[in-house]
Amino acid sequence: MDESTFLNPTKVLEAAHLHEGMHIADFGCGSGFFTRAAARLVGEQGQVWAVDAHRDMLPRVKNLALAEGLRNVEVIYGDLESRSSPDASVGGSNLPAAQFDFCIVANLLFAVEDKKALVQEVFRILKNGGRALVVDWSASFGGLGPHPSQVVGMQAAKALFAEGGFAFVEQAPAGEYHWGFVVRKKTN
Repeated sequence: MDESTFLNPTKVLEAAHLHEGMHIADFGCGSGFFTRAAARLVGEQGQVWAVDAHRDMLPRVKNLALAEGLRNVEVIYGDLESRSSPDASVGGSNLPAAQFDFCIVANLLFAVEDKKALVQEVFRILKNGGRALVVDWSASFGGLGPHPSQVVGMQAAKALFAEGGFAFVEQAPAGEYHWGFVVRKKTN
């Protein structure tokens, strides 16, 4: 597989206009590819919170970041499908409401059952006008990606985020095997 055709976190995040000093949440951080790329882009004045439901991945993400000299990464356990409390101050990510400039949702939609709860949590943690990068597999590719029944198309994802209070901003370059786009939290 040609590396230039596969998903490159740094290229996608640069195209999404991440910059120095931003506060980022990486939902479903996995092994931290997007977390570490974001941490480099936001620099020492920025902060990246890596959220995952797999507790065993979090120390690995933190240790990889530290080994790369990235001291602006924090890790936190979160069940992103949990619904927010009625007062909207607490949600499945365990992050505070309306405190983040940007949220990364990469290779996560296909894996969650309650997609609306995930979108609600992205909305809850973003500041007014905050943006989210949504990236996922465009197909199964003979087992390289998720099972065909789990693939979420880009149009379905756009509709899901539009219904959840987001406006489409632009498509993001996500390689040959993924689709990607950026949305902005609508303000009241």
